[in-house]
Amino acid sequence: MYSFGGRSFSIWDADLNRVFDSGDDFEQRTTSLPNVNFNASNDNNTFDARSPNKGPEPEGVVVASFGSKTFAFIGLERVGGVMVYDVSTPTAPAFVTYLNTRTGATGDRGPEGLLLIDAKDSPNGKPLLIVGNEISGTTAVFQINLSYGAD
Repeated sequence: MYSFGGRSFSIWDADLNRVFDSGDDFEQRTTSLPNVNFNASNDNNTFDARSPNKGPEPEGVVVASFGSKTFAFIGLERVGGVMVYDVSTPTAPAFVTYLNTRTGATGDRGPEGLLLIDAKDSPNGKPLLIVGNEISGTTAVFQINLSYGAD
């Protein structure tokens, strides 16, 4: 059985050539979450419930640049949370972190929309990632703490 789309993120160039696809990276990274069962849906905590469908189902994406780096924030609608990748080199993105504030069948569930607030527009002077969660009806606010190295 083959299912196209819904399990990864892809980057395309201006000529519509796919230059990167994350493949099964989301599922590899969520296999042993301490706070939710593998491939659980957003309305239950049943182990492997989403594997026959679209797995973690990436839903919303925002891209932002900070200094010389560009990051993609990708919401996983079913298992929850946000994957963060450094996409400064579009042909070779690097995983940065995964934020998931879900607790089993409670907590923030079903990220549907993501919004980035620039530091200059933020109430605390730091960039913020706002995540609207459809199933739990909650809004999560993540402060993005930047650290710049030599690049």
